[in-house]
Parts: sequence; C-alpha cells; structure tokens
Amino acid sequence: MIVMNAGGGGAVRPGGRMTLADLVRHEATASMSEAEKLKAARATRLYFQRPERPGFLVSETQAGAVVPLFTSVRDLALFAGACPWASTTVADIIELLPDGVTALVDPLGERPFLLDAEALREPETDDGEQQQGDGGGTVIDQS
Repeated sequence: MIVMNAGGGGAVRPGGRMTLADLVRHEATASMSEAEKLKAARATRLYFQRPERPGFLVSETQAGAVVPLFTSVRDLALFAGACPWASTTVADIIELLPDGVTALVDPLGERPFLLDAEALREPETDDGEQQQGDGGGTVIDQS
C-alpha cells in the first residue's frame, strides 16, 4: 500500500483535530485506486537544497547516506536557511537518486518519512519495459 503525504501528513492533527483540508485530502485518497495513488505520489513535487554541481547534497549518517527532501520551500528554509534550491517530482527523484542513498522527507516535520523508491517505481509492462509516466520535469531556482 502506498501512503501519500502531500505536505500535511496524516488526516488527524495533534489533539485529535482535523482541518477541512485534511478531511478532503483523506477522503479523496481513500476513494482512489492503487494505480491512481501511485500516479499522484509520483507527481508530488519535492524541494531540496541545490549543490554547486548537479546532483543532491548527501549527508552521511549512522543509518547510511541520506538526502533530505521537503514538501515545501518553507520546510526547506527552516532546515537549511536561505539557500539555492531546486524541485522536482518524486518520479524524477526515484530515477536520479544514487544507489545506496535514502531519501528522508521533511526530516524536521511532525511526520518525517523515508521515501520508498521501490514501491513508487513505474510498474513494468508484460514485455519487461517500464511504463512511461507523464513526467514532471525539474525546476531550478535561479536565485
């Protein structure tokens, strides 16, 4: 099963309260097929600190190599301060992330989570080829 976190995390806030936006997101997700959830998850845009050379800034931790990703520019700024940034879709991140590197989404947020790249890969067709998605493209901040 694929769990989506489009910046708001789960449907229930601390204290058991749910916002209207959380309720709508929860109900919309509940009515989606697994294929629709996969497509929506792959199209989600994530933000990251842009290094001087193309790629990702990788941090070595006790758990291994990690790339911090964020569901909003605001969350990235809270983590890294004012910095050059880039954004791309989950589908692109899955293809671009180096082997052995784990993506940690919203590390300082209420509900940080590891991006499960294998679960989010495009399903293969009967002839062994991967299905092609509609692609989201990478956006790079030029500041």
